[in-house]
Amino acid sequence: MRQTKIVATISDLRCEKDFIQSLFDAGMNVARINTAHITTESCKVMVNNIRSVSKRIAILIDTKGPEIRTCATQNELNVNEGDTVSFSCSPIENDANNICVNYADFITDLHVGDKILIDDGDIEFTVQQKEKEYLSCRVENSGIVKKKKSINVPGVETHLPSLSKRDKEFIDFAIQHDLDFIAHSFVRNKEDIHEVQKILDKQKSKIKIIAKIENLEGVENIDEILEHAYGIMVARGDLGIELPEERIPTIQRNLVRKAILTRKPVIIATQMLHTMIEHPRPTRAEVSDVASAIYMRTDAIMLSGETAYGKYPVEAIKVMNNIACEVEPDRDKRYDVILPPTKNEIPAYLAQSTIRAAKEMKPKAIVTATTTGKTARYLAAFRSNFPVYAKCHSKRVVRELALSFGIHPTYLSMKKNKMRIQKAAFEELLNDDVIHLNDLVIYVGGRFGEDCGASFMEISTADKLFIKPTDKS
Repeated sequence: MRQTKIVATISDLRCEKDFIQSLFDAGMNVARINTAHITTESCKVMVNNIRSVSKRIAILIDTKGPEIRTCATQNELNVNEGDTVSFSCSPIENDANNICVNYADFITDLHVGDKILIDDGDIEFTVQQKEKEYLSCRVENSGIVKKKKSINVPGVETHLPSLSKRDKEFIDFAIQHDLDFIAHSFVRNKEDIHEVQKILDKQKSKIKIIAKIENLEGVENIDEILEHAYGIMVARGDLGIELPEERIPTIQRNLVRKAILTRKPVIIATQMLHTMIEHPRPTRAEVSDVASAIYMRTDAIMLSGETAYGKYPVEAIKVMNNIACEVEPDRDKRYDVILPPTKNEIPAYLAQSTIRAAKEMKPKAIVTATTTGKTARYLAAFRSNFPVYAKCHSKRVVRELALSFGIHPTYLSMKKNKMRIQKAAFEELLNDDVIHLNDLVIYVGGRFGEDCGASFMEISTADKLFIKPTDKS
């Protein structure tokens, strides 16, 4: 069974139920909705269609986050290498080589020598002179500057607001429709997380925040970000523009390691199978990229344009699934084996002990019952080579665990007598033919109430842990 989860981006261009069903059947665990080019009305259609396919599919919605763009009034401007142009916060009259930006403090934040990148880095400029109302810049490579194009300023600390009016609109939408995750873009520090969390707390929402790491500030402040976010996404698109491309592999590896050490889910995203937007097969380099992320033991790998508007969306998910199924069993050669600290937490210690026992005993399965998902996430953090079946007392937790490595979550009603949770969990697994009575299993559970976490571990064959329905003792 595949342990690495797959996130697939759905767009309003193609969100029919049959299409989503095909992605789910191919292996999609989490559906991502990018809010950049949709309305709340079209988003509602997408959410309803996803939920009509399966209640187990988690829904992750993006915010646009703080970003700088060329003005909506910007006329197309042909620039050539060596030319001098001006950047300003409002158009400069009688200046044919002026580029207008939508960020009021652009002139204040930048200094001589800083780089300015437009349209995902296609055109580069260097600040040569700073005036009160504009920056004089040298064009480093030729291109056409168009309106509403992205602007990146690598290494420059900006003072953009964390949330735009549009972001707040979609966060309210997510709360109203009880979505599972908000992936907040361009997270720079813990304050950016708090801005979203305040809105969630005010409306008593249980939505979890995924911090998208896509600039230098986010990389440098990753420790505090991980402390306050539910998980992180390594968004390599903008990250590759903000930083030299040769640094991305090392940064990716370090971000994955830090997420595992803090027991937080981590997603690797952007251009994983980019070729499959137009072609039925990936390049060998793309296959190696996906495999590398799996070897790093990331929780999830993500498809963007491949499934949002590509020609081969189902095939792309199947390719990811096949790569994972090939790489994951290669246990002896896997690297980056990381043991998160237990920090004197009983559930964490039990999770660590369970995975160590599994390596020695080689059980058919690890089973746990969970209310909040904490025990299951701890088991995921220690990266078991054996499937972990989480019986969740909340349907929301089932969907949240769709993002956690190696966890196979299903719903188990709390209406069952609490003293019989273990029995009910094994009864379902036996009825589903997942395990058999003579299989060795490890069970992790708690005895002190639903909010107290795991407190014990049992290792035995299923027949000894399972009380048959006819046995009323």
